[in-house]
Parts: sequence; C-alpha cells; structure tokens
Amino acid sequence: MYLCKNFIMSKQEGNRRKRKDSFKGKRFDRKKTNQKPQAKNIKDPNEIRLNKYIANSGVCSRREADMYIQVGSVTVNGKVVNEMGYKVKLSDEVTFDGRRINPEAKAYVVLNKPKGFASTTSEAKGNTVMDLVSNATASRIQPIGRLGRNATGLLLFTNDDAFMQKFTRKGVSRLFHIELDKNFKGDDMKQIENGLSIDGKKIEVEEISFVRNAPKKEVGLKIKHTGNSIIRTIFEHLRYQVVKVDCVTIGPITKKDLARGRWRHLTQQEINTISML
Repeated sequence: MYLCKNFIMSKQEGNRRKRKDSFKGKRFDRKKTNQKPQAKNIKDPNEIRLNKYIANSGVCSRREADMYIQVGSVTVNGKVVNEMGYKVKLSDEVTFDGRRINPEAKAYVVLNKPKGFASTTSEAKGNTVMDLVSNATASRIQPIGRLGRNATGLLLFTNDDAFMQKFTRKGVSRLFHIELDKNFKGDDMKQIENGLSIDGKKIEVEEISFVRNAPKKEVGLKIKHTGNSIIRTIFEHLRYQVVKVDCVTIGPITKKDLARGRWRHLTQQEINTISML
C-alpha cells in the first residue's frame, strides 16, 4: 500500500513536471513566434531625399521643394512624384517644371588631350580622358563631343546640361590643325568652302585655309560639329587620309599655358562668353 501510494504520488509529480515543462516550452515558442524582425536602418549613400536633391540644385529651399513636389511639378525618370520623403539616386533623371536639374556643383574643365586616350566615360575602352581629369572635381563631369583616340588638343567637360546644349544644339566654333597624307589642292579647298554634299547631307564649315609657314598638307579648319569624325569624313570624301588632328581652340578657349595631358577649370569669363553664344 505504501509502495502503491508512493508510486501514485511519484506518477502525479512526474505528470505535473511534464505539464510544467510543456507549458514552458509553449510559452517560449509563443514568445518566439510573436517576435518581429527588427528593420535595419541602413542608409544607401547613393540615395538622397527628393527635396534635398532639389534644394542642392539651387532651385529653391527644401520647404519650398516639398510644396512643388506636392503639386506635381517634379518628375523622376519621367514619372511625376508627389510623395513626401521620396528618395532618389544621383543617377536618376529629375526634372523641375520640365527642366532637368543636377544636385552637384557645376563644373567646367578643359583638357589638352594627348594621344592614346578615348573620349568616353566607358571603363571598357582602356585608357580614357576620364582618367586624366579624375582629380579635377568631385562632380560627375563628362566630355562634350569627342576627339579620336589618336587626336590631340582641347576637350571640354561639364555636368551642366544647359552649357552642354550650347555645343550639341547650336554649335560652338572649334579650330583644328589637320595634317594630311599629301599636299592639299586649292580646288578641293574651294569645294569645302562652298559646302560638300556627302551621302545626301550638306556639310558646311566656317573657315578653311593653309597653315602659315607649314607644308601644303597642313590645313586649318574651323567647324561647329562636336565630333572629329566629321573631319575624316570630309577629307576622305576628297581622297585624302588624315594623319593628325589637333583641336587648337574652342570658342574663346585656347591652349595657352596648358601643357599636353593637363587640365584646368574654365574662368568665369570663358563660361559667360560661351553661355551667351
């Protein structure tokens, strides 16, 4: 009887322990189940609030930017955004009242390009002009137009879209010193002066002449096109091979005191002169 009683009590105590352990497990599981993962507040260094982006561009203050965002005056990558606190990447295209804006400080750099550097921002092209101006500014500048890899001379860089459009839309005069594979004929010079028609397109230049005190295979050509491929097109059409191309001036900008491979910032007077063209 005593053993039976002890066995029953022992069994009851064991059941209570099992229930307690089971309850503890359930409580632990319930607590674990109800736990919510904490959101990680990690800032993306490439993102910026839209109102700050607008304010940094110099258009207005952040508070005013919020107002313009609410009324739909701002687009991001072609879509109207009126959400407060919206974040954009620096690579996004943001427009304010239809005009593209840039949150970076405006930069204007001129390089005296040496041979062997491609006029591109692509890293897949080997040595590029971007390598030569990498320490010129923290702003994301890009070349205006192109010079061939083996061409030399002046090349402009900027992040100012309005300034760049002066070259791509209206055109700014550039003077090139060109060397050909043979002496240039006077009759061919007259053809270029009168305007050539190549593949159904009329190509006009501002000036063309022989280089003073130089062989007849060296000519100076002033033209408003932003690329130097047009130069090869012109002379190859007349059965000449272009040996060297050197951009001597761009509008009011010259190579004076600017050694090959070096860069400098444009003066305010140079910026103003080009902006008024």
